[in-house]
Amino acid sequence: MTRGEDILAALDDEQREVAEALRGPVRVLAGAGTGKTRAITHRIAYGCTTGAYLPDKVLALTFTSRAAGEMRTRLRELGASDVAAQTFHAAALRQVGHFWPEVTGGRPPHLLEGKARILTDAAREVGVRPDTPTLRDIAAEVEWRKVMNLSLESYPTVAAQTARVMPGSLTLDQMVSLATVYERLKDERNQIDFEDVLLLCAGMIDAEESVAAQVRDRYRFFVVDEYQDVSPLQQYLLDLWLGPRRDLCVVGDASQTIFSFTGATSNFLLQFESNYPQAHTIRLDRNYRSTEPIVQTANRLMHDQPGSLELVSVVSEPKSFPVTVREFASDVLEAQAVAASIAEDIASGVKPEDIAILFRVNAQSAPLEQALGGRGIAHQVHGGTRFYDRTEVKRAILALRGEAVVARDVPLFQRVSDVLRELGWTLEPPATTGAEREAWESLNALVQLADQAPEGQTFRAFTDALLARQSAKHEPTMHAVTLTNIHAAKGLEWKVVYLVGVAEGTLPISYATTDAAIDEERRVLYVGITRAAQKLSVSFARQGGPHATPHGASRFLAELGTRISATGAPPRSSTRRGANQAAPAGG
Repeated sequence: MTRGEDILAALDDEQREVAEALRGPVRVLAGAGTGKTRAITHRIAYGCTTGAYLPDKVLALTFTSRAAGEMRTRLRELGASDVAAQTFHAAALRQVGHFWPEVTGGRPPHLLEGKARILTDAAREVGVRPDTPTLRDIAAEVEWRKVMNLSLESYPTVAAQTARVMPGSLTLDQMVSLATVYERLKDERNQIDFEDVLLLCAGMIDAEESVAAQVRDRYRFFVVDEYQDVSPLQQYLLDLWLGPRRDLCVVGDASQTIFSFTGATSNFLLQFESNYPQAHTIRLDRNYRSTEPIVQTANRLMHDQPGSLELVSVVSEPKSFPVTVREFASDVLEAQAVAASIAEDIASGVKPEDIAILFRVNAQSAPLEQALGGRGIAHQVHGGTRFYDRTEVKRAILALRGEAVVARDVPLFQRVSDVLRELGWTLEPPATTGAEREAWESLNALVQLADQAPEGQTFRAFTDALLARQSAKHEPTMHAVTLTNIHAAKGLEWKVVYLVGVAEGTLPISYATTDAAIDEERRVLYVGITRAAQKLSVSFARQGGPHATPHGASRFLAELGTRISATGAPPRSSTRRGANQAAPAGG
């Protein structure tokens, strides 16, 4: 079997069709859990192996550093490590830095870490004094204008036509004035923001023929993952990168478009064949992640929605758990019941890292963290400090690299664990659940990487691989239950998922008042459902807090085909009977 045939052998028929469609334009409609990343990375590797692509002429684009890091890791494992896998912004920033001296003769502007300081100065000059939440909303509106590829001149008309709600108590005129001053202050200070990176890159390619020629010679084959999340500005830049060529492969799922508030739109995915008349469309609908009950629940929610795929579960599990929907009297009781269920999951053999609690907004995590902590269940809030940015991890990697220069005939696992013991790692976790436990979990993750290393791997090779993972932002698995909002969970999966707070006013969120906004909330719930592999529990509380407005079940729950169970209290072992017992439905 040749190397190319070996790559194809790992794919199903539809994934193989993707891999063999080496010349564009190609559109892959890939449902949740259907192996889209496997398909496109094998496509790239197959193209490089067969000589259809030169590896350094391929640019694979995605939307998060984590996703780009995962793609680079997979490509490296497939022998295509020379392929560039980057976010749109990372690719654009590199090109701006490279071409800026050629185009302007000077150094590129300084990239801002945030907009707050300049926006505050701009607001003062305009004569408004926004509070901190309003300032964040102003920054979001500035970003929306740019990713929609609107000039300052065209923005007022579009904002009025689309009935954009202005931040705080600002009028549209005030917002325009503030944005205008913000841009002027940036220019005066020789600074650019995150969105300017794409605008500057596009501007240089569009205005300078020599830049366009060099960029198009550098990259000839493009792959875009999560194409349903592309914004008008990103599409404009992609068109400039491509030029007249059509060697483009896009992969996406319209049902997972949940970032419309940032300018993302599935229109480019759905209209791909209109924009590229010679396009070849391939559908991936075999779900390798979730059991039949979970897949059918997701299908019922998205039935007849634009661009939705009817998924087919091909998971063969000896035991298939039904999807449950539970009602509770309060979010505290809901959190206690979820923590009790998780304790039972862990006792039955489920690893903590295979369990996640998903919610619509971050504020929902507080009672959940308290309930888990009360039971001594290790947990982490996704979206906190990145693994490789943690102090204990940086110190550990430095120590391991220092040890790598010493020649010692000791098994890899023992050598790694010896180094980490000196930094505080122990065989058993500490009894605490705070910072000490979090530090132990970080060091233990490195120990687990050593335990899972290929047989015969040298200590030096292990540390080299560790540095490669650090560079690719490919984070190891932490032995803790994950708490995260659904937007941050996109692209991830767990064996057991608890989807909490699925109530009117939360999911759908209270400010979703238009049909388009409600459709987006439906897709948010769909993404949450499809994160689960083996077991899914959905729940909601009638009362979010002592002074919160009572709310009922989300309108979407009636479409899931699952009866709501009003067993609203945790097991007797975890709460007193009486006042804490949840009232029955309708009580």
